[in-house]
Amino acid sequence: MNKKQKIVKKMAKREKAKQNKIEKPKVGAKAKYISKAERARLEAAELAGESTHEESTQAEATTEATPATAAE
Repeated sequence: MNKKQKIVKKMAKREKAKQNKIEKPKVGAKAKYISKAERARLEAAELAGESTHEESTQAEATTEATPATAAE
């Protein structure tokens, strides 16, 4: 191939690549670093949220069970 053909081929290849450009989604991208202290704080908040949720569901279960036994 002569020099001019080689350049034309390279430019055509670049143009085709630009036309077929696809934006890659950032699926599986690494999350931001969370320090040990931050993880401990988040875990404590999560556990506190679960304990209050469990207490409220237990209270609802006892109130629902009480009218059912009174009706029988």
